[in-house]
Amino acid sequence: MSQTQIGIKQNIIQFTLLVFINLFVGFMVGLERTVLPMVGESHFGLASASAALSFIVSFGFSKAAMNFFAGGLADRFGRREVLLVGWGIGLLVPILVIVAHAWWVIVFANILLGINQGLTWSMTLNMKIDLARGNQRGIAVGFNEFAGYIGVGLMAAISGYVASQTSIRPEPFYLGIGIVVIGFILSLFAQDTEKHVQAQSDSHDGDEEEDFDAKEVFKKTTYKDRELSTLSFAGLSTNLKDGMAWGLFPVFLTAGGLTVGQVGAVVAAYPAAWGFFQLFTGIWSDRIGRKGLIVSGMIIQALALWMFLLVDTFTLWMTAAIILGIGTAMVYPTIIAGVGDASHPKWRATSLGYYRFWRDSGYAFGALFAGIFTDLLNVEWAIGLVAILPLLAGLRAIRMKETMKMI
Repeated sequence: MSQTQIGIKQNIIQFTLLVFINLFVGFMVGLERTVLPMVGESHFGLASASAALSFIVSFGFSKAAMNFFAGGLADRFGRREVLLVGWGIGLLVPILVIVAHAWWVIVFANILLGINQGLTWSMTLNMKIDLARGNQRGIAVGFNEFAGYIGVGLMAAISGYVASQTSIRPEPFYLGIGIVVIGFILSLFAQDTEKHVQAQSDSHDGDEEEDFDAKEVFKKTTYKDRELSTLSFAGLSTNLKDGMAWGLFPVFLTAGGLTVGQVGAVVAAYPAAWGFFQLFTGIWSDRIGRKGLIVSGMIIQALALWMFLLVDTFTLWMTAAIILGIGTAMVYPTIIAGVGDASHPKWRATSLGYYRFWRDSGYAFGALFAGIFTDLLNVEWAIGLVAILPLLAGLRAIRMKETMKMI
């Protein structure tokens, strides 16, 4: 019987396939990024920002909840099986948005989108980490997030263009059906990585007595372990900022005088830069460590949001969006790699699931805070106040120890 090999080069075909699959996972979110914030007002007459952003709240909480269970499901039933189930649920999302007769149907569709993302994105991520060596986690996560957020950016631009040429609903969402079908077919060719997990566990040099205990892993990831809890707070702050940006950027930029096409370009530039630069930041974190990138990246995110409020031209908003994407790229793969560093292989998928639970609950909290601040104050104040949290997370990360073990 041949020995299971660990390493990206040794598993390059499967690794490449998983990268391509996550491109389509990202397409599912990008499909809504530009268009759906406008649908509430124009098709359903929603005047309250809190009501209009409820679809992001539903997405955020359902994705966070599914992340909470996804790691345990993967450990019990296998990564590939969970990935396929995620695609099956995703098929309902564009169909419901197309036929929606009331806003609650859109909200429900985004609950399903959150489940789809929690299962599919989590599995492509875990499977890449399973294939990679310990000193390749940064690049493994970087490629995964690069593909996903390039997908978000591309489809945000494409859906914005389709909406500008036709209407904001239903035409852009016809693309979603094709995305799901292709993603499901590609996932049929993915191989489960259970043997790779076992091989890494057998060679792990940590505490061999440390056993799998879901409650203990949750405590460690949330508050007991200094490094894991700091990483969870940084992840939550990053996606809280993103939940706000998702809901308010189209409204803010439209009020600033940009056309639908220009709004789509700015909205797309942020996740596109986020996705592209993760290729480099993931590799960089494998070489220099995780901590410095996390501290500086969180602070850059806060500064980029405040830059949005200080400029008033398409070019400068594009610049701010790219800077925001770069700051996010500095932390996104790095935090995940850090969680992988600090977790035992036996409970790494579970710890990553709990981390992603806290990180993706940020989508919901960001949308909630953005809606409340906008209704009570205005859009500008909402953006400015939300920017404080990534700044605080960056300052808190100064206290964490470096998680990467040089191999």
